Amino acid sequence: MRVLELAAVLAGPQVGQFLAELGAEVLKIEPPAGDVTRTWKTPAEPADTDVSAYFACANWGKQSVVLDLRRPAGRDRVHQLAARADIVLASYKPGDAEKLQVDYATLSAWNPRLIYGQISGYGPEVPRAGYDAVVQAEAGFMHLNGEPGQPPLKMPVALMDLLAAHQLKEGLLTALYRRERTGRGALVQVSLWEAGLASLANQASTYLVTGHDPQPLGSGHPSIVPYGTVYQGADEVRLILAVGSDRQFLDLCAALERPQWAEDERFRTNGARVRHRAALEALLAGRIAEISGAELLARLAAAAVPAGAVRSVGQALSQASAAAMLLPATAEFPHPGLRTVAFRSPQWPVAAALAAPPGLGAHSASLDGADQLSGENSIPPR
Repeated sequence: MRVLELAAVLAGPQVGQFLAELGAEVLKIEPPAGDVTRTWKTPAEPADTDVSAYFACANWGKQSVVLDLRRPAGRDRVHQLAARADIVLASYKPGDAEKLQVDYATLSAWNPRLIYGQISGYGPEVPRAGYDAVVQAEAGFMHLNGEPGQPPLKMPVALMDLLAAHQLKEGLLTALYRRERTGRGALVQVSLWEAGLASLANQASTYLVTGHDPQPLGSGHPSIVPYGTVYQGADEVRLILAVGSDRQFLDLCAALERPQWAEDERFRTNGARVRHRAALEALLAGRIAEISGAELLARLAAAAVPAGAVRSVGQALSQASAAAMLLPATAEFPHPGLRTVAFRSPQWPVAAALAAPPGLGAHSASLDGADQLSGENSIPPR
């Protein structure tokens, strides 16, 4: 599988790394200044590196080649590469790919089997650039993510980008299956806006079914209680509960040594608990504050009541169960990476290790000598 990545920032590069982890050869085409995320660094990172932590989150296993698509030579080279690629990933603002002559119509004329994955902010007809934080706000996520009466909050990751990446993966894999049947390529278009709307799930359905506009509940759930609220034990261990059934609530009350709560008419059923949310959460917060949170989590695990500790990112990645999701460090990049492939199949393995995220233009010289994707340097006839 040969992939030509003309995408930058997060959504498209996430798809590129996903395909690299599954064994594809991914050639990342960068402008002379490089993918902008090479410059997005935290204060803890070296100022002189061009492989930032942000860039590293989506660019393992790729080759980097610098081409200036504003110049005829750069465009010609991309045409040569696309002529024998299986997939092209692009994330240009609508209209820009056409100006650079790297749009689907142009590239598929050279390669009718080409599958072209196009990411935009709001769809191909809307010339606005797409920015994750803006779409989070416009699609309702920031509104729902706040505490009642408090300002809206952005998610701490570029969630719209990641949702769009998942939608594009699904579209590309569907297109690959179709190509096996028909021999024809396809244009697959994904927007951050539509990916965000598709992911509103039960919150959108609540509005569409009831006409009620969902309001922020902090980390609480609109139709399940107790679910998502953070509590803190006497040992300062923070935890959440995800009690989805009346039986689980009964077992929770037993673990808290408060069996009478399960008999209280206000809390006997989930519907009643939703109506009396504030009263129940106050009781739970008071009781959990009296006991060890760590011991309570152990009791709940034994009773099969869904609950978990609130961990930092470092604590989560340090769990033994997280080890399979880490890519091993390399001599060139002595830091682990995070996989994008989170499924397993005994029928085929994902890559045990990948090449490190490449420095800007690290493979430009090798491409000059031998076309890594096409095996040829001449542009084929139409």
